[in-house]
Amino acid sequence: MDQKIIDLYDEYTTNQLDRRGFLKKLIKLAGGTAAAVALLPLLEKDYARAQVVPKDDPRLHTEYIKYPGETGEVRAYLARPKGNTKLPGVIVIHENKGLQPHIEDVNRRVALEGFLAIAPDALSPLAGTPGDIDEARSRMRKLDYPATVKNFAAAVKYLKTHPQAAGKVGCMGFCWGGAMTNQVAVNSPDLAAAVPFYGRQPTAEDVPKIKASLLCHYGGLDKRINEGIEAFEAALKAASIEYKIYVYEGAAHAFFNDSNAERYHKEAAQLAWKRTIAFFKEKLKT
Repeated sequence: MDQKIIDLYDEYTTNQLDRRGFLKKLIKLAGGTAAAVALLPLLEKDYARAQVVPKDDPRLHTEYIKYPGETGEVRAYLARPKGNTKLPGVIVIHENKGLQPHIEDVNRRVALEGFLAIAPDALSPLAGTPGDIDEARSRMRKLDYPATVKNFAAAVKYLKTHPQAAGKVGCMGFCWGGAMTNQVAVNSPDLAAAVPFYGRQPTAEDVPKIKASLLCHYGGLDKRINEGIEAFEAALKAASIEYKIYVYEGAAHAFFNDSNAERYHKEAAQLAWKRTIAFFKEKLKT
């Protein structure tokens, strides 16, 4: 698929373009309405195809929980290995479409690596994530962002005090969730490790507030997000923050999302996952 079409879809999914504007530009790029209609299923998500860990995996205990946040109770999907072993915690933060099945699956993948994992729903204050993705995206734009940051920061406290918590907590997120992961690092001095995937970087003024170690993943074709890497890295160095930055050549924005065949980059995703799990095990289990 033409990279211009993928970039256009990224504009739409990151709230820079409304659906009408997206479709108008897609028709032009595709060469007609019929071609645009044929492309839509390839651009949209196929969650069932991408499921890696079944919901009923016998190795895991899963449930929906609620924890206290800035706006009241925050609903989250919890997954952990069965048993009574105390585990380090990991927060998994969704994209700008709310808590979708893909992120719940990623949460289960994290749990199978030996972590107490929760995926909070940012839309908890607005009745939760609806089934319709476009409606979910619309609700995300209505969130009070500072309060939402505090809701996710509260997840750190929840995991540190959970009966099966081992003490250390990490955070990872994708796209909107990558930016939120950076904000959790800025606002939660108790966070030990943060892994933002192609997320907007915090301001240089906020970087010195970060106490966590960082592992940052970016797609080489993701020009809009990558524009902020240089200044971010300079601020991290100036503040003496431990970090690693990886840019995966040939990979686009959302390259980890295996529910979208057009943007998923298998080699980059697998390498980023391997690095992420090794990073969490080093920072949270030692």
